[in-house]
This record gives sequence, C-alpha cells and structure tokens, in this order.
Amino acid sequence: MTGPLSSRLATLCHDIVTEFDSDAGGQVRQIGNRLHEPLRVAIAGRLKAGKSTLVNALIGRRVAPTAAGECTRVVTRFRYGPADRVDVVTRDGRHRSLPLDDDGMVPARLGTPAAQIAYLDVTLTDDRLRTLTVVDTPGLSSTDTASSDRAQRVVGDAPFDDDIDADSAGEIAAAEAVIYVFTQAVRADDVRALDAFHDASARLATSPINALAVLGRIDTLAGGADDPWPVAVPLATAQAALLRRTVGDVVPLAGLIAETAGAGRLTDADRDALAQLAGLPADDLQLLLTSADLFRSLPAPIDPERRERLLTRLDLYGIGFACANLAAEPRLGTGELARRLLAASGLPRLRHTLEQSFGWRSDAIKAGWALTRLERIAGHTGDPRLRTRVRDALEHVLRDPAYHRLRLLDAAQRAATGAVRLPADRESELIRLATSDDPRFILNLPHAADHEITTAAIAAAGRWRAYAVDGAGPAQARIAHIAHRGFQLLAQEVRQCAT
Repeated sequence: MTGPLSSRLATLCHDIVTEFDSDAGGQVRQIGNRLHEPLRVAIAGRLKAGKSTLVNALIGRRVAPTAAGECTRVVTRFRYGPADRVDVVTRDGRHRSLPLDDDGMVPARLGTPAAQIAYLDVTLTDDRLRTLTVVDTPGLSSTDTASSDRAQRVVGDAPFDDDIDADSAGEIAAAEAVIYVFTQAVRADDVRALDAFHDASARLATSPINALAVLGRIDTLAGGADDPWPVAVPLATAQAALLRRTVGDVVPLAGLIAETAGAGRLTDADRDALAQLAGLPADDLQLLLTSADLFRSLPAPIDPERRERLLTRLDLYGIGFACANLAAEPRLGTGELARRLLAASGLPRLRHTLEQSFGWRSDAIKAGWALTRLERIAGHTGDPRLRTRVRDALEHVLRDPAYHRLRLLDAAQRAATGAVRLPADRESELIRLATSDDPRFILNLPHAADHEITTAAIAAAGRWRAYAVDGAGPAQARIAHIAHRGFQLLAQEVRQCAT
C-alpha cells in the first residue's frame, strides 16, 4: 500500500512527531497517516452517466445506489474497514452511523438534509478497497438552477450538482486521481468540469497523467443486441484524441454488464432463464432482442418478471451475448458465463489501465503531496526548532536519487497539459519515463536484452542533453535536463539489476 518514496516520508513524519508536541506536530502526524492510506480515485461525470454503476463494478459489490435519491446528491467515499458501515458526516463535523439496507446498499434515506451533509464515509470489508479508495461524486447539469449556482461558487466553473459545499469540494480535491464518465460524446461542460477537478486537486494530480475517462453505456451505441464494440472503440479513440490534454486515455465500458458480472449478481436462475431464451429459433430470438419493449411484450419461454430482471442486469446486448454463448455451449456454467460477460463489458481493460495509469505512480503522487505540505509547515510554523528540523530532513530526503521521480512527474505534468510545449515524440518519451518503472516500456524496446536497454538509456540521456543546449527554449531546457538525469539514473538501475 505504501511505496518506497512515501514510506520514507512517513517514517520522517513519525520521527518529527515524537520530537515535537505542538499543533504543527499534529499536522505532521496527519500527513504521515495519509501516506499509509490507499490511492483515492474520484468518479466524476454528468447525471445518469453511470458513475455509481462504475463504482459498484470497481468495488465488485452493488453497494452504491444507481437511482436518483438523497445519497446520490452528496459525495460518498468507499474505503476499506473492519465492518460494513455508513457514517453520515455533516458540515459541522458530526458523525452519525447507519447500517447498510437489507440489500447491502447505502440507504436511500439518510435522515439528514443533503445540504447539511459534507460526505458519506462508507467502510466495507471488501479486499479491493485495501489498495483503492473510491469517491463517488454528484453529477453535472442539475435541473436545480439554484443548487448549480451554489456549486459553481464553491469550485470555480465546474457545474457540480445539487448542494455541493466546501467540505464536499475538499473531499473531491483530496483525491489523487479522477475517472470521468461520459456517454457517446464529450460536451463542453464535461471538459470544464475536468479542468475544474484538475484545478481542485493536489499539485501532482493536476494533469492528464492522473485522469482517465470512461466512455460508458457502450451497449446503447448499437441497436438491440448488436455488438457495440466496432462502434465504441473508434469513438473512444476519437474522444481520446480530443481530450489528450485533459485525460490520459478513454476506455469503453458496458457498465451495467460490468456491475452485474463483477459484483456477482448473475444467479443460476438467471443463467437457466438465458438458456431457455438461447433455445429459441434464431429468428424469434433476434426479433425478441430488437428492443426492450419487444423483449417485454412478445411471447417468450420466461415470465415477465424474469425478463425485467435480465434487462435491469444485462440489457439487450448482455442478454444477446449470453444467449449466443449458451447456444454454442449449452452446458456452460453460471461462473464461466459471468467471466465471459465481464470480459465483454470492458472492465478488465479498465482495471488494467487504472493500475498502469495510477498504481505505480501513486507512491510518487503521495510523496509529492507530503513534501508540499511539509514545506508549507516549515514555512509557517512559529517554532524555529521545528522549522529547522523539517527543512533539514527534507533536504536530506531530496538528495536521494529516487526522489528524482517526483521531478520527472512534475515535468511530465507540465508537458502533458501543454504548459510547456515539447515535440510529440519527446513528450511521449518523457511521460513514459515519468510514469513507469519498466525500462523496456520506457524505451519502447519490449524484447531488448539488458545491455541493449543500458545502451538505449544512455543514448536517450544524450539526446535530451543535446536538446537542452541546442533548439530548446528556457522552459524546455529545464525539462530536458530533468529527463537527461532521469535516463542516466535509469541506465544505472539497469546495470545494477544486471549485476
């Protein structure tokens, strides 16, 4: 959970706290505690874009309500804990505990007006939350104009929904990464909202390096049960090109199928009902799956209640996909069918992208966050002993070559956002260097031997040094020197591993 960079800073915080008993020492303790927490990812997007469905799919459990209600109008944080519990945290700092409802979900009625709630703190015993805290946020484009106006006054120009207050905005800002959910095509206020999330986030999280987008509900892009992927993949690619300065990637997802398969909501009875449908003549099944209305109304071997259940769990594409698999393999079990549905939803790719995009660099993000706050304490404390102790400790830490990764991440952020313009090939190489610890990926040499990697890293360092002294402006030159040093350290690391 805690990487080498943040672990060393957590130890530093602990050492400082044992030496100083003061308000500043308490702040240092909070910083140290935060370094031991999992990466926080905020799920953002417009109303009814499928944010809560995505939350359930990522957690692997249907716990976030997907229908509009009190709990969808406030920020909800899902984190690991020793027991399943919901704490309603009000703006005056009070906590009131509630149990999950009979279906194991956050209660639809909270017993406290939404305007008074800072956020919901939901602890769950699910293992996926040991390494990831998920923050579900309200949507965009509220029909309540007054609420939207209040929201915009809190977080710049971001059109957050219904009664977002300063406490909730602060909870969003504490997230180290953002997944933004949209459907079909990005609109202007989607981009404004993403920009506002960047502005509100911690310093090292304000770039496309730490933001992903999800093209949700792709199963609605094609008619009936038709395969949506031939439409979804090029659409996501096109949107990724439009948003390249805002998000690192756009991942297509059939969220409803992902939630059902990922949260174990497909039962043996569902599988048997799908098998009955799979046994229909092909033309009859095709007609049945043409639209939701026809699926509900045409004669079929399963009752209306079961049909409605399948629609709410898989929709037409998922039903058609499951029937095709069962027609080809009638003895296919419920577990294997769920695994195939999960693969068809796109969730495995999203999880892989999430890990590749946020997993490794979360250590550097949290370390950078802690360094910034420790520097702030050193600059504002009235205790000269504490100021000297913190500054001396930070100076010692920053001499460690490992902390050059923080400078790389900061440089990559400036290049990725366009704050400093680099040639496209150099920008890509810098981002790979800053966001991966795989030298073969960084150098784009997947099958190279160690000595070839070392030679390539030294050559890359030389290219960046040459660029710094010939052809780069002052801002580009500063980044080039950081990249030059990064490739030198990479070459040393490869040599050490080889020996």
